[in-house]
Amino acid sequence: MDGFAAVDFGLAREVLQRGIAALFMVAFVSTLNQFPALLGEHGLLPAPRLLSWAHSSTSRARMLRPTLFRRLRFTDRRLRVLCVSGIAVAAALVAGIPQLGPPWVPMLCFLALWLGYMSIVSIGQTFYGFGWEMLLLEAGFLAAFLGSADQPPSVAAIVLCWWLVFRLEFGAGMIKIRGGREWRDLTALTFHHQTQPMPGPFSRRAHLLPGWMHRLEVLGNHFAQLVVPWFLFAPILGFWLPGPVPAIIGAVAASLIIATQLWLVATGNFAWLNWATIVLAFSGYGIPGIGAAGPRPDTVTGGLPPFWLAVTCAVAALYLVVSWWPARNLMARRQLMNASFNRWQLANAYGAFGTVTRERIEYVIEGTLDDDPDAATWTEYVFKGKPGPLRRRPAQFAPYHLRLDWLMWFLPLGRSLEGWFQVLLVRLLAADAPTLKLLHADPFDGRRPRWVRVVSYRYRFTTPAQFRESGRIWIRDRRHLLVRPLSA
Repeated sequence: MDGFAAVDFGLAREVLQRGIAALFMVAFVSTLNQFPALLGEHGLLPAPRLLSWAHSSTSRARMLRPTLFRRLRFTDRRLRVLCVSGIAVAAALVAGIPQLGPPWVPMLCFLALWLGYMSIVSIGQTFYGFGWEMLLLEAGFLAAFLGSADQPPSVAAIVLCWWLVFRLEFGAGMIKIRGGREWRDLTALTFHHQTQPMPGPFSRRAHLLPGWMHRLEVLGNHFAQLVVPWFLFAPILGFWLPGPVPAIIGAVAASLIIATQLWLVATGNFAWLNWATIVLAFSGYGIPGIGAAGPRPDTVTGGLPPFWLAVTCAVAALYLVVSWWPARNLMARRQLMNASFNRWQLANAYGAFGTVTRERIEYVIEGTLDDDPDAATWTEYVFKGKPGPLRRRPAQFAPYHLRLDWLMWFLPLGRSLEGWFQVLLVRLLAADAPTLKLLHADPFDGRRPRWVRVVSYRYRFTTPAQFRESGRIWIRDRRHLLVRPLSA
Protein backbone atom coordinates (compact mmCIF):
# COMPACT_ATOMS: atom_id res chain seq x y z
CA MET A 1 0.00 0.00 0.00
CA ASP A 2 1.23 3.47 -0.90
CA GLY A 3 -0.64 6.41 0.49
CA PHE A 4 -4.29 6.16 -0.49
CA ALA A 5 -3.70 3.59 -3.27
CA ALA A 6 -3.66 -0.18 -2.79
CA VAL A 7 -1.31 -0.64 -5.74
CA ASP A 8 -0.66 -4.35 -5.13
CA PHE A 9 -4.35 -5.29 -5.02
CA GLY A 10 -5.11 -5.31 -8.74
CA LEU A 11 -5.70 -9.08 -8.78
CA ALA A 12 -7.88 -8.79 -5.69
CA ARG A 13 -10.00 -6.14 -7.39
CA GLU A 14 -10.44 -8.24 -10.53
CA VAL A 15 -11.69 -11.20 -8.51
CA LEU A 16 -13.90 -9.02 -6.31
CA GLN A 17 -15.60 -7.13 -9.13
CA ARG A 18 -16.10 -10.06 -11.48
CA GLY A 19 -16.91 -12.54 -8.72
CA ILE A 20 -19.52 -10.35 -7.04
CA ALA A 21 -21.05 -9.56 -10.42
CA ALA A 22 -21.25 -13.30 -11.19
CA LEU A 23 -23.09 -13.89 -7.91
CA PHE A 24 -25.54 -11.13 -8.82
CA MET A 25 -26.16 -12.99 -12.08
CA VAL A 26 -26.98 -16.15 -10.15
CA ALA A 27 -29.26 -14.21 -7.80
CA PHE A 28 -31.20 -12.57 -10.63
CA VAL A 29 -31.52 -15.89 -12.51
CA SER A 30 -32.81 -17.55 -9.35
CA THR A 31 -35.33 -14.73 -8.93
CA LEU A 32 -36.39 -14.85 -12.57
CA ASN A 33 -37.12 -18.57 -12.30
CA GLN A 34 -38.79 -18.66 -8.89
CA PHE A 35 -40.14 -15.27 -7.81
CA PRO A 36 -43.39 -15.29 -9.89
CA ALA A 37 -44.52 -18.65 -8.47
CA LEU A 38 -43.41 -17.83 -4.92
CA LEU A 39 -44.15 -14.12 -4.61
CA GLY A 40 -45.64 -12.90 -7.87
CA GLU A 41 -49.15 -11.69 -8.56
CA HIS A 42 -50.48 -15.22 -8.01
CA GLY A 43 -47.67 -16.52 -5.81
CA LEU A 44 -47.74 -18.32 -2.48
CA LEU A 45 -47.06 -15.01 -0.71
CA PRO A 46 -48.08 -12.35 -3.26
CA ALA A 47 -45.80 -9.31 -3.15
CA PRO A 48 -48.63 -6.98 -4.33
CA ARG A 49 -50.50 -7.84 -1.13
CA LEU A 50 -47.49 -6.79 0.96
CA LEU A 51 -47.14 -3.55 -1.01
CA SER A 52 -50.83 -2.80 -0.63
CA TRP A 53 -50.57 -3.39 3.13
CA ALA A 54 -47.53 -1.08 3.36
CA HIS A 55 -49.21 1.68 1.35
CA SER A 56 -52.31 1.63 3.56
CA SER A 57 -50.66 3.82 6.21
CA THR A 58 -47.60 6.00 6.66
CA SER A 59 -46.29 3.96 9.59
CA ARG A 60 -46.48 0.73 7.57
CA ALA A 61 -44.78 2.38 4.59
CA ARG A 62 -41.80 3.23 6.81
CA MET A 63 -41.47 -0.44 7.72
CA LEU A 64 -40.92 -1.39 4.07
CA ARG A 65 -37.27 -1.34 3.01
CA PRO A 66 -36.26 0.64 -0.09
CA THR A 67 -37.70 -0.82 -3.29
CA LEU A 68 -38.43 0.45 -6.78
CA PHE A 69 -41.87 -1.09 -6.42
CA ARG A 70 -42.81 1.42 -3.73
CA ARG A 71 -43.67 3.91 -6.48
CA LEU A 72 -43.77 1.60 -9.47
CA ARG A 73 -46.73 -0.79 -9.39
CA PHE A 74 -45.57 -4.38 -9.13
CA THR A 75 -46.35 -6.80 -11.94
CA ASP A 76 -44.74 -10.09 -12.86
CA ARG A 77 -43.69 -8.59 -16.18
CA ARG A 78 -41.90 -5.68 -14.53
CA LEU A 79 -40.20 -8.10 -12.16
CA ARG A 80 -38.93 -10.09 -15.13
CA VAL A 81 -37.69 -6.91 -16.86
CA LEU A 82 -35.77 -5.99 -13.70
CA CYS A 83 -34.20 -9.46 -13.54
CA VAL A 84 -33.18 -9.53 -17.20
CA SER A 85 -31.70 -6.03 -16.88
CA GLY A 86 -29.76 -7.12 -13.79
CA ILE A 87 -28.43 -10.18 -15.58
CA ALA A 88 -27.26 -8.03 -18.51
CA VAL A 89 -25.48 -5.48 -16.29
CA ALA A 90 -23.86 -8.25 -14.22
CA ALA A 91 -22.70 -10.07 -17.36
CA ALA A 92 -21.04 -6.88 -18.61
CA LEU A 93 -19.18 -6.53 -15.30
CA VAL A 94 -18.08 -10.17 -15.40
CA ALA A 95 -16.67 -9.50 -18.86
CA GLY A 96 -14.89 -6.42 -17.50
CA ILE A 97 -16.41 -3.96 -19.96
CA PRO A 98 -17.52 -1.16 -17.58
CA GLN A 99 -14.16 -1.39 -15.80
CA LEU A 100 -12.45 -0.15 -18.97
CA GLY A 101 -14.02 3.28 -18.51
CA PRO A 102 -13.60 5.87 -15.76
CA PRO A 103 -14.31 4.68 -12.20
CA TRP A 104 -17.81 6.15 -12.08
CA VAL A 105 -18.95 3.72 -14.82
CA PRO A 106 -18.47 0.45 -12.83
CA MET A 107 -19.67 2.38 -9.77
CA LEU A 108 -23.02 3.13 -11.40
CA CYS A 109 -23.30 -0.45 -12.67
CA PHE A 110 -22.78 -1.97 -9.23
CA LEU A 111 -25.08 0.55 -7.57
CA ALA A 112 -27.75 -0.37 -10.15
CA LEU A 113 -27.35 -4.05 -9.21
CA TRP A 114 -27.48 -3.15 -5.53
CA LEU A 115 -30.63 -1.07 -5.83
CA GLY A 116 -32.30 -3.51 -8.24
CA TYR A 117 -31.72 -6.55 -6.07
CA MET A 118 -32.63 -4.66 -2.90
CA SER A 119 -35.95 -3.86 -4.57
CA ILE A 120 -36.54 -7.62 -4.79
CA VAL A 121 -35.27 -8.58 -1.34
CA SER A 122 -37.39 -5.86 0.28
CA ILE A 123 -40.60 -7.52 -0.92
CA GLY A 124 -39.32 -11.10 -0.79
CA GLN A 125 -40.65 -11.79 2.70
CA THR A 126 -39.70 -15.17 4.18
CA PHE A 127 -38.43 -16.51 0.83
CA TYR A 128 -35.72 -13.82 0.87
CA GLY A 129 -35.06 -13.81 4.60
CA PHE A 130 -31.59 -15.37 4.35
CA GLY A 131 -28.31 -13.86 5.54
CA TRP A 132 -26.64 -14.21 2.16
CA GLU A 133 -29.18 -11.84 0.61
CA MET A 134 -27.94 -8.91 2.71
CA LEU A 135 -24.37 -10.18 2.27
CA LEU A 136 -24.67 -9.92 -1.51
CA LEU A 137 -26.21 -6.46 -1.22
CA GLU A 138 -23.42 -5.17 1.00
CA ALA A 139 -20.75 -6.76 -1.19
CA GLY A 140 -22.30 -5.13 -4.27
CA PHE A 141 -22.30 -1.73 -2.59
CA LEU A 142 -18.61 -2.00 -1.65
CA ALA A 143 -17.66 -3.32 -5.11
CA ALA A 144 -19.01 -0.07 -6.55
CA PHE A 145 -16.03 1.79 -5.10
CA LEU A 146 -13.19 -0.47 -6.23
CA GLY A 147 -12.51 1.75 -9.26
CA SER A 148 -11.58 0.95 -12.83
CA ALA A 149 -8.73 -0.85 -14.54
CA ASP A 150 -6.59 2.20 -15.32
CA GLN A 151 -5.81 3.04 -11.68
CA PRO A 152 -5.14 1.23 -8.39
CA PRO A 153 -8.03 0.49 -6.06
CA SER A 154 -8.25 2.74 -3.03
CA VAL A 155 -7.04 1.57 0.36
CA ALA A 156 -10.42 2.51 1.84
CA ALA A 157 -12.35 0.15 -0.47
CA ILE A 158 -10.00 -2.77 0.22
CA VAL A 159 -10.05 -2.27 3.98
CA LEU A 160 -13.87 -2.13 3.95
CA CYS A 161 -13.85 -5.53 2.21
CA TRP A 162 -11.65 -6.88 5.00
CA TRP A 163 -14.09 -5.47 7.54
CA LEU A 164 -16.95 -7.25 5.77
CA VAL A 165 -15.10 -10.60 5.79
CA PHE A 166 -14.21 -10.08 9.44
CA ARG A 167 -17.84 -9.47 10.44
CA LEU A 168 -18.93 -12.44 8.35
CA GLU A 169 -16.42 -14.94 9.75
CA PHE A 170 -15.84 -13.68 13.30
CA GLY A 171 -19.57 -13.09 13.74
CA ALA A 172 -20.31 -16.67 12.70
CA GLY A 173 -17.63 -17.96 15.05
CA MET A 174 -18.98 -16.02 18.03
CA ILE A 175 -22.53 -17.17 17.29
CA LYS A 176 -21.30 -20.77 17.53
CA ILE A 177 -19.35 -20.25 20.76
CA ARG A 178 -22.34 -18.54 22.35
CA GLY A 179 -24.82 -20.99 20.83
CA GLY A 180 -25.33 -24.71 21.22
CA ARG A 181 -23.14 -26.80 23.50
CA GLU A 182 -22.28 -29.02 20.54
CA TRP A 183 -19.89 -26.35 19.22
CA ARG A 184 -18.09 -26.18 22.56
CA ASP A 185 -17.81 -29.93 23.12
CA LEU A 186 -16.73 -30.40 19.46
CA THR A 187 -19.61 -32.72 18.47
CA ALA A 188 -21.50 -30.34 16.14
CA LEU A 189 -20.28 -31.88 12.89
CA THR A 190 -21.18 -35.36 14.07
CA PHE A 191 -24.74 -34.31 13.15
CA HIS A 192 -24.46 -31.31 10.84
CA HIS A 193 -23.53 -33.06 7.57
CA GLN A 194 -26.67 -35.18 7.89
CA THR A 195 -29.09 -32.56 9.21
CA GLN A 196 -28.01 -29.46 7.23
CA PRO A 197 -30.74 -27.82 5.10
CA MET A 198 -29.68 -29.29 1.76
CA PRO A 199 -26.93 -31.93 1.66
CA GLY A 200 -24.60 -32.15 -1.33
CA PRO A 201 -23.05 -35.06 -3.24
CA PHE A 202 -20.29 -35.58 -0.66
CA SER A 203 -22.30 -34.88 2.50
CA ARG A 204 -22.84 -38.56 3.24
CA ARG A 205 -19.14 -39.33 2.95
CA ALA A 206 -18.37 -36.41 5.25
CA HIS A 207 -20.96 -37.66 7.73
CA LEU A 208 -19.35 -41.11 7.79
CA LEU A 209 -15.92 -39.76 8.76
CA PRO A 210 -14.65 -41.02 12.14
CA GLY A 211 -15.50 -39.03 15.25
CA TRP A 212 -11.97 -37.68 15.77
CA MET A 213 -12.07 -36.11 12.30
CA HIS A 214 -15.38 -34.42 13.11
CA ARG A 215 -13.77 -32.94 16.20
CA LEU A 216 -10.86 -31.70 14.10
CA GLU A 217 -13.39 -30.15 11.71
CA VAL A 218 -14.93 -28.17 14.56
CA LEU A 219 -11.53 -27.08 15.86
CA GLY A 220 -10.53 -26.01 12.37
CA ASN A 221 -13.77 -24.07 12.01
CA HIS A 222 -13.18 -22.24 15.32
CA PHE A 223 -9.61 -21.38 14.29
CA ALA A 224 -10.69 -20.17 10.83
CA GLN A 225 -13.52 -18.01 12.18
CA LEU A 226 -12.23 -16.74 15.52
CA VAL A 227 -8.47 -16.35 14.95
CA VAL A 228 -7.67 -16.07 11.25
CA PRO A 229 -9.90 -13.07 10.36
CA TRP A 230 -7.83 -10.76 12.59
CA PHE A 231 -4.81 -11.31 10.36
CA LEU A 232 -6.59 -9.97 7.30
CA PHE A 233 -5.68 -6.51 8.60
CA ALA A 234 -1.94 -7.31 8.72
CA PRO A 235 -1.13 -5.40 5.47
CA ILE A 236 -1.97 -2.17 7.32
CA LEU A 237 1.29 -2.74 9.21
CA GLY A 238 3.04 -2.08 5.89
CA PHE A 239 2.86 1.63 6.66
CA TRP A 240 5.27 1.08 9.56
CA LEU A 241 6.90 -2.26 8.74
CA PRO A 242 8.44 -2.15 5.24
CA GLY A 243 8.74 -5.31 3.21
CA PRO A 244 6.40 -8.06 2.03
CA VAL A 245 5.83 -9.78 5.40
CA PRO A 246 2.60 -7.94 6.40
CA ALA A 247 1.10 -8.55 2.96
CA ILE A 248 2.09 -12.22 3.05
CA ILE A 249 0.41 -12.64 6.46
CA GLY A 250 -2.79 -11.14 5.04
CA ALA A 251 -2.64 -13.43 2.00
CA VAL A 252 -2.10 -16.52 4.19
CA ALA A 253 -5.12 -15.56 6.31
CA ALA A 254 -7.21 -15.14 3.15
CA SER A 255 -6.02 -18.53 1.89
CA LEU A 256 -7.04 -20.28 5.11
CA ILE A 257 -10.51 -18.75 4.93
CA ILE A 258 -10.86 -19.80 1.30
CA ALA A 259 -9.72 -23.36 2.11
CA THR A 260 -12.34 -23.78 4.84
CA GLN A 261 -15.04 -22.36 2.58
CA LEU A 262 -14.13 -24.79 -0.20
CA TRP A 263 -14.66 -27.64 2.27
CA LEU A 264 -18.13 -26.24 2.99
CA VAL A 265 -18.80 -25.99 -0.74
CA ALA A 266 -17.82 -29.63 -1.17
CA THR A 267 -20.02 -30.89 1.67
CA GLY A 268 -23.16 -28.76 1.41
CA ASN A 269 -25.48 -26.50 -0.58
CA PHE A 270 -25.54 -23.08 1.07
CA ALA A 271 -26.60 -21.04 -1.97
CA TRP A 272 -23.95 -18.37 -2.61
CA LEU A 273 -22.91 -17.90 1.05
CA ASN A 274 -19.64 -19.82 0.72
CA TRP A 275 -18.86 -18.53 -2.76
CA ALA A 276 -19.42 -14.92 -1.64
CA THR A 277 -17.05 -15.50 1.28
CA ILE A 278 -14.43 -16.95 -1.07
CA VAL A 279 -14.70 -14.00 -3.46
CA LEU A 280 -14.54 -11.45 -0.64
CA ALA A 281 -11.56 -13.23 0.95
CA PHE A 282 -9.56 -12.49 -2.20
CA SER A 283 -9.41 -8.92 -0.92
CA GLY A 284 -6.57 -10.20 1.26
CA TYR A 285 -4.29 -10.90 -1.72
CA GLY A 286 -1.98 -7.91 -2.08
CA ILE A 287 1.55 -9.25 -2.22
CA PRO A 288 3.98 -6.63 -3.66
CA GLY A 289 4.85 -7.33 -7.27
CA ILE A 290 1.88 -9.66 -7.81
CA GLY A 291 -1.24 -8.27 -9.42
CA ALA A 292 -0.18 -4.62 -9.28
CA ALA A 293 -2.75 -2.22 -10.75
CA GLY A 294 -2.06 1.12 -12.34
CA PRO A 295 1.08 3.23 -11.98
CA ARG A 296 3.00 3.52 -8.74
CA PRO A 297 1.69 6.60 -6.92
CA ASP A 298 3.77 9.74 -7.21
CA THR A 299 1.41 12.30 -5.71
CA VAL A 300 -0.20 12.88 -2.35
CA THR A 301 -3.40 11.27 -3.59
CA GLY A 302 -1.56 8.03 -4.26
CA GLY A 303 -2.25 8.09 -8.00
CA LEU A 304 -6.04 8.39 -7.55
CA PRO A 305 -8.03 11.20 -9.18
CA PRO A 306 -8.97 13.75 -6.50
CA PHE A 307 -12.71 13.32 -7.06
CA TRP A 308 -12.43 9.53 -6.72
CA LEU A 309 -10.32 9.88 -3.59
CA ALA A 310 -13.04 12.11 -2.14
CA VAL A 311 -15.75 9.57 -3.03
CA THR A 312 -13.97 6.61 -1.43
CA CYS A 313 -13.08 8.60 1.67
CA ALA A 314 -16.72 9.64 2.02
CA VAL A 315 -17.80 5.99 1.84
CA ALA A 316 -15.19 5.09 4.45
CA ALA A 317 -16.49 7.86 6.73
CA LEU A 318 -20.04 6.58 6.27
CA TYR A 319 -18.94 3.08 7.23
CA LEU A 320 -17.05 4.39 10.23
CA VAL A 321 -20.36 5.71 11.54
CA VAL A 322 -22.65 2.79 10.68
CA SER A 323 -20.14 0.17 11.87
CA TRP A 324 -20.65 1.11 15.50
CA TRP A 325 -23.76 -1.09 15.78
CA PRO A 326 -22.35 -4.30 14.25
CA ALA A 327 -19.09 -3.87 16.20
CA ARG A 328 -21.03 -3.58 19.44
CA ASN A 329 -23.15 -6.58 18.42
CA LEU A 330 -20.02 -8.75 18.01
CA MET A 331 -19.22 -8.22 21.68
CA ALA A 332 -22.81 -8.42 22.94
CA ARG A 333 -23.88 -11.35 25.10
CA ARG A 334 -27.14 -11.59 23.14
CA GLN A 335 -25.53 -11.38 19.73
CA LEU A 336 -27.89 -10.84 16.81
CA MET A 337 -27.47 -13.11 13.79
CA ASN A 338 -28.04 -11.90 10.22
CA ALA A 339 -29.34 -8.52 11.36
CA SER A 340 -29.37 -5.17 9.60
CA PHE A 341 -29.12 -1.93 11.58
CA ASN A 342 -30.22 0.46 8.82
CA ARG A 343 -32.68 0.56 5.95
CA TRP A 344 -29.97 0.23 3.30
CA GLN A 345 -28.53 -3.02 4.69
CA LEU A 346 -24.97 -1.72 5.07
CA ALA A 347 -22.57 -2.88 7.83
CA ASN A 348 -24.76 -5.83 8.78
CA ALA A 349 -24.30 -8.51 11.42
CA TYR A 350 -23.80 -12.04 10.10
CA GLY A 351 -23.68 -15.56 11.45
CA ALA A 352 -25.09 -19.03 10.87
CA PHE A 353 -25.79 -22.33 12.64
CA GLY A 354 -25.44 -21.21 16.23
CA THR A 355 -27.10 -24.52 17.05
CA VAL A 356 -27.14 -27.79 15.11
CA THR A 357 -30.20 -30.02 14.90
CA ARG A 358 -29.57 -33.66 15.80
CA GLU A 359 -32.39 -35.22 13.79
CA ARG A 360 -33.45 -34.67 10.20
CA ILE A 361 -37.24 -34.44 10.01
CA GLU A 362 -38.70 -34.07 6.52
CA TYR A 363 -42.25 -33.15 5.62
CA VAL A 364 -43.23 -35.27 2.62
CA ILE A 365 -46.23 -34.19 0.54
CA GLU A 366 -48.16 -37.02 -1.10
CA GLY A 367 -51.07 -37.03 -3.53
CA THR A 368 -53.46 -39.54 -5.00
CA LEU A 369 -55.99 -39.76 -7.85
CA ASP A 370 -58.13 -42.28 -5.96
CA ASP A 371 -61.50 -41.31 -4.54
CA ASP A 372 -61.16 -43.09 -1.20
CA PRO A 373 -58.22 -41.66 0.79
CA ASP A 374 -58.24 -44.57 3.26
CA ALA A 375 -57.64 -47.16 0.52
CA ALA A 376 -55.66 -44.92 -1.84
CA THR A 377 -52.26 -45.43 -3.42
CA TRP A 378 -50.23 -42.36 -2.50
CA THR A 379 -47.50 -40.82 -4.68
CA GLU A 380 -44.80 -38.55 -3.31
CA TYR A 381 -44.12 -35.04 -4.67
CA VAL A 382 -40.35 -34.91 -5.22
CA PHE A 383 -38.52 -31.63 -4.71
CA LYS A 384 -35.44 -30.61 -6.68
CA GLY A 385 -32.94 -30.51 -3.86
CA LYS A 386 -34.27 -31.62 -0.52
CA PRO A 387 -34.15 -35.33 0.40
CA GLY A 388 -36.98 -37.46 -0.95
CA PRO A 389 -36.42 -40.75 -2.83
CA LEU A 390 -34.13 -42.96 -0.79
CA ARG A 391 -31.85 -43.95 -3.67
CA ARG A 392 -31.36 -40.43 -5.03
CA ARG A 393 -27.92 -39.01 -4.33
CA PRO A 394 -28.03 -35.34 -3.23
CA ALA A 395 -27.07 -33.04 -6.08
CA GLN A 396 -24.94 -29.91 -6.14
CA PHE A 397 -27.06 -26.79 -6.67
CA ALA A 398 -25.10 -24.02 -4.93
CA PRO A 399 -24.54 -21.21 -5.69
CA TYR A 400 -28.04 -21.44 -7.17
CA HIS A 401 -30.66 -21.01 -4.46
CA LEU A 402 -33.66 -23.37 -4.28
CA ARG A 403 -35.83 -21.20 -2.05
CA LEU A 404 -38.83 -23.50 -1.64
CA ASP A 405 -36.60 -26.44 -0.70
CA TRP A 406 -34.87 -24.34 1.97
CA LEU A 407 -38.17 -23.19 3.47
CA MET A 408 -39.33 -26.83 3.59
CA TRP A 409 -36.31 -27.57 5.82
CA PHE A 410 -37.33 -24.81 8.23
CA LEU A 411 -40.92 -26.06 8.59
CA PRO A 412 -40.23 -28.86 11.12
CA LEU A 413 -38.31 -26.37 13.28
CA GLY A 414 -41.43 -24.24 13.78
CA ARG A 415 -44.40 -24.79 16.01
CA SER A 416 -47.06 -24.57 13.30
CA LEU A 417 -47.44 -24.79 9.55
CA GLU A 418 -46.87 -21.44 7.87
CA GLY A 419 -49.43 -19.80 5.64
CA TRP A 420 -47.42 -20.18 2.45
CA PHE A 421 -47.29 -23.97 3.01
CA GLN A 422 -51.05 -24.19 3.25
CA VAL A 423 -51.34 -22.25 0.01
CA LEU A 424 -48.81 -24.66 -1.54
CA LEU A 425 -51.10 -27.60 -0.76
CA VAL A 426 -54.03 -25.79 -2.37
CA ARG A 427 -51.94 -25.09 -5.50
CA LEU A 428 -50.95 -28.75 -5.74
CA LEU A 429 -54.62 -29.77 -5.54
CA ALA A 430 -55.24 -27.39 -8.45
CA ALA A 431 -52.23 -28.78 -10.40
CA ASP A 432 -51.00 -25.18 -10.74
CA ALA A 433 -48.34 -25.26 -13.46
CA PRO A 434 -46.04 -22.46 -12.12
CA THR A 435 -46.02 -24.08 -8.68
CA LEU A 436 -45.28 -27.53 -10.10
CA LYS A 437 -42.27 -26.09 -11.96
CA LEU A 438 -40.68 -25.43 -8.56
CA LEU A 439 -40.63 -29.19 -7.98
CA HIS A 440 -38.54 -31.90 -9.60
CA ALA A 441 -41.51 -33.27 -11.58
CA ASP A 442 -45.30 -33.48 -11.58
CA PRO A 443 -46.16 -37.07 -10.55
CA PHE A 444 -49.64 -36.76 -12.11
CA ASP A 445 -48.68 -35.26 -15.49
CA GLY A 446 -50.92 -32.22 -15.19
CA ARG A 447 -53.94 -34.02 -13.72
CA ARG A 448 -55.43 -32.71 -10.50
CA PRO A 449 -54.98 -35.04 -7.53
CA ARG A 450 -58.14 -35.96 -5.65
CA TRP A 451 -56.40 -35.75 -2.27
CA VAL A 452 -53.10 -34.51 -0.80
CA ARG A 453 -51.63 -35.18 2.63
CA VAL A 454 -48.39 -34.48 4.53
CA VAL A 455 -46.39 -37.15 6.37
CA SER A 456 -43.34 -36.51 8.53
CA TYR A 457 -40.31 -38.82 8.36
CA ARG A 458 -36.97 -39.03 10.09
CA TYR A 459 -34.15 -39.32 7.53
CA ARG A 460 -30.68 -40.74 8.16
CA PHE A 461 -27.74 -41.52 5.91
CA THR A 462 -27.15 -45.21 5.35
CA THR A 463 -24.06 -46.86 6.74
CA PRO A 464 -21.62 -48.46 4.27
CA ALA A 465 -23.12 -51.89 5.00
CA GLN A 466 -26.68 -50.65 4.47
CA PHE A 467 -25.66 -48.97 1.21
CA ARG A 468 -24.02 -52.14 -0.12
CA GLU A 469 -27.12 -54.17 0.76
CA SER A 470 -29.82 -51.84 -0.57
CA GLY A 471 -28.14 -49.21 -2.78
CA ARG A 472 -29.95 -46.53 -0.80
CA ILE A 473 -28.44 -43.21 0.24
CA TRP A 474 -31.06 -42.63 2.94
CA ILE A 475 -33.14 -44.68 5.33
CA ARG A 476 -36.26 -43.21 6.84
CA ASP A 477 -38.92 -44.08 9.39
CA ARG A 478 -42.39 -42.63 9.44
CA ARG A 479 -43.27 -40.37 12.36
CA HIS A 480 -46.67 -38.70 12.00
CA LEU A 481 -49.51 -38.04 9.60
CA LEU A 482 -49.04 -34.30 9.85
CA VAL A 483 -51.86 -33.12 7.58
CA ARG A 484 -54.81 -35.46 7.03
CA PRO A 485 -56.00 -35.94 3.43
CA LEU A 486 -57.32 -32.71 1.94
CA SER A 487 -59.40 -32.28 -1.21
CA ALA A 488 -60.26 -29.24 -3.23
